[in-house]
Formats: sequence, structure tokens, C-alpha cells
Amino acid sequence: MPTLLRSAACVLLLSAGASAAMAADVTGTLHADRPGPVIAPELYGQFMEQLGTGIDGGIWVGPDSDIPNTRGYRNDVLEALKELKVPVLRWPGGCYADIYDWRTGIGPRESRPVTLNRWWGNKEEHNAFGTHEFFEFAELVGAKTFLNVNVGTGTPREAMQWVEYITSPTNSTLAQERRRNGRDEPWKIDFLGIGNEPNGCGGRMRAEWFADQFRQYVGFIVPHGGATIIASGPDATDPEWTRTTMELAIEHMDAFSMHYYTLPTGDWENKGPATGFDESQWLATFERTYMIEPMIQEQVAIMDEFDPEGEKALIIGEWGTWYDPTPGSPGGWLQQQNSIRDALVAAVNFGIFHRNARRLRAAGIAQMVNVLQAMLLTDGPKMVRTPTFHAFRMYRPFQGATSLPLELESPAYGGLRAVDGTAARGTDGKLYVGLVNLDPREGKEVTISLRGVEASGVVGEVLTADAIDAHNTFDAPDTVRPRPFEGARLVDGTLSATLPAKSVVVLALE
Repeated sequence: MPTLLRSAACVLLLSAGASAAMAADVTGTLHADRPGPVIAPELYGQFMEQLGTGIDGGIWVGPDSDIPNTRGYRNDVLEALKELKVPVLRWPGGCYADIYDWRTGIGPRESRPVTLNRWWGNKEEHNAFGTHEFFEFAELVGAKTFLNVNVGTGTPREAMQWVEYITSPTNSTLAQERRRNGRDEPWKIDFLGIGNEPNGCGGRMRAEWFADQFRQYVGFIVPHGGATIIASGPDATDPEWTRTTMELAIEHMDAFSMHYYTLPTGDWENKGPATGFDESQWLATFERTYMIEPMIQEQVAIMDEFDPEGEKALIIGEWGTWYDPTPGSPGGWLQQQNSIRDALVAAVNFGIFHRNARRLRAAGIAQMVNVLQAMLLTDGPKMVRTPTFHAFRMYRPFQGATSLPLELESPAYGGLRAVDGTAARGTDGKLYVGLVNLDPREGKEVTISLRGVEASGVVGEVLTADAIDAHNTFDAPDTVRPRPFEGARLVDGTLSATLPAKSVVVLALE
């Protein structure tokens, strides 16, 4: 993947000369009388790839395991993911999607072939987790499905047959094979991704070649019950790829996917550690995170040229923090610890997604368990919820909510606003406000005027920690966890809150 160096000005950046010591207070206005787009629940989606222990050991242990499980799926992981109300799951990749032969993952598990994971350390894959396991897992979690088909090493015929196997209600040979393998009724594919990062691990293609490939695949794949058909883009730093795909294939797609990762250093060879970092890397992490917003806006502007009605969705197929791997972990397994920094990164991204919800309608954090910015970490029978898990759980009321403009004026933290925020009216009728204080040393007093709404009560939660790299371990699983927030007040149409340093706060107004 290319080095992510971007100079476009983010809407949240302040002048370089701004000082964090300027103003102590944050002021703003929440316009409840100016509803915006609905925040698609799928913006809180999850990505799971056959990579290290992301699935094997993290999700799947097999029905004969001593670890408590339901038909092979870890009970503790299932319970935790249900807390998040995961809206959509993406599988099998990622880079792995473009080397995956779907036939290796069906039929009796003891008869499935052993394959090598070319992209992630040449790990031997026994393919115990395949098509049936993925769709059953999504049903157990209560999530929609996002299936990526193989374009890099596959063929349109293979993709067509896989989709028929999964979705056909007929008596075709493939549908009957599915039934013999234990599934009578067809499954629903909600999102169908054609390829993954085709400029790189997905085939080293040129945009024109991929657009032709995409058109060919779509011409043969017909999911029964329909699906959102997604054209894969490369990383978000290549707008010309988007323009070429729009020019050549827009009438064949329902959505276009971009990827973006936060690297503190911007250097893929030396990304920076997940713990033990200093404040300069803390700040650099957020500076890199905010780069995604002008990239989204650039993608949207191109899509608006070709689709002014906004019918085609923009999807962020992969996002999140990517650090140097945990020392001593196997190569290619992408294991990293998860700290309070990651929780704030997640909350910042949520706000960005909400602000761009007109066209941005799905996203998938990388990845769900044990890989990169994970929700959960496992080690044998042990499991721990990460700070990122808690951020997702706190922002759960924003799924399906109607976004509301929240204008904030904040003192600076480096070249960023110290405090960022988002607001929405939930499906339950309540008003929700999410606030993030990036300053790792100083709390902030926030005062927000409410327009178009009368509220009489406020409750909330706060997620913070003592150290900038505070994290949860199997021996200390609650070092970073949400607590009731007592620092909010409602007086005469004004919401006030005292945010601790390095914190995420979510408030509910009634």
C-alpha cells in the first residue's frame, strides 16, 4: 500500500499558529430543527478476514472445543458482538478474498483441503470456516452479509456459481449441493463486493482493466433476492481511479468502495507502536485520521459529477488504525494492542461518517477480532473487550438516527480542534450528542445552545483513562471501560458538559 501523505485541508484543521492555550471553553449550537440525512446503521459495520487468529481461535473454535461454543462459534464472542448490534459483516477479505476458492470451504470439514494463505504469512488454512459458517455466524449475530468475490485469481464463472450456490431457491445442481451440505433455504447476500484493492493485492490492475473486469463479472452474477453491487476502489488517495470507474462502469454498480488506514507515521515500513508511544505520535495519529474527511469529500465530488441524484452509495470497505505488530507475534498476523487512543480514533471517525452520511452509507472497521483495530482480543479461552469495542457500544444509538448539525468552536490541539462532536435524533426520539476531547492533558468545558428542541434531562457515559496508551488485558480487562457521566447539565435551553482529558462522552437528552 502506498505511503499516505496528504496535504488537503480538513474542515476541522485550524491555523498552524493556533495555540492550545488560547481559549479554555468550547461553544456551539445544535440545530435540532434542521434534520439531515439518516445515519445508515451499516456505517458501524465490521470486517472479518481469514487472517491470523481473526477467525480461527477468535470467532471459530469448532464444535468439539473445550471453549464454550454454539456449533463451533465462541459463545463469549457471540455475546459481545450482539451487544454492538453489528449491522453488517464483511468476509472473506480483504486481500484473502482474491486468492479464495469458495469450494475449499464447503462440504464435510474433515475433507476440506489445506491451503496456504499467500498474503498473510503463508499460514496453513484448514478451511473449517467457509460459506456455511460465515452465513450462519451472521445469522447468530443478527447482521447483514457483505460477501467479496474473487476477481484477482478467480473467474466470472466461479463467482457466478458461488452466488448461485448461496442464494438460489431453485432445484439447480448447485442449490441441491447446498442442501446436501446442510442448508435447505437460500441465504441473502446484502452487499456483494466485486474485487478488493484491485490496484494492489487484488491483481495489480489498472483502473481501465478493472472497470472492464467489473462489467464482465456483474453481467454474469445474478444474486436471487438482489444485492447491493459494489465496485472496489484502491486506497482513498487515488481519485483518478474513482473517476475512471465512474466513466466506464457507473451504470453497472450500486456503490463504490474506498479504503483508508490511520498510520501515526504515514510510513508503511515503520508505522509506530500500539503502546509506549509519546504525545507527538498521539497527535500525529489524529492528524492522519482526519485526513479521511477531505478524501471522502473528494470521492463524493467525483461521484456527484456522474450521479447528481446521489443514487450510488460510497462505502468505506476498510478503515482503522494500523500499527507495528505486537513484538513476538507471528509475521503477517497483524496483531496489535488497542488503547484509549483507538477509542478516540473510532469516535472521531463516527463523527466524520455522520457528517458525510448523504452518500456515505456503509463502512467496515478492520478488523473485528484479534487483527488491527479489533473489538475483541482472545487467547485460548480468554476474551477481553477493547476500548474500541466500548466506543462502538456507546455510539450504538446513532445507528439509523437522523443527523443534526452541530457547530462547535473549540480551542486548538496542535493543528486540530481539541473537541469534536456529532448529534442526531435517535429512532427512539431522543437527542444524542457524541463529544471527543483529543487533548490528552486538559479537560474542556463545553457549552451548546439547543435550537428547535426542548429537553428537560440529560444522562450519559464517559470513556477515558489515566495514560495515553491505557489498554485492557486479560488480567486487567476493565482498565478502560465506560462509566456513568455526571458532568452534564441542562439549563434554559443550554447543554453544558465538562469533558475530561482524552475522553469520549455520549449524552442522551430527553
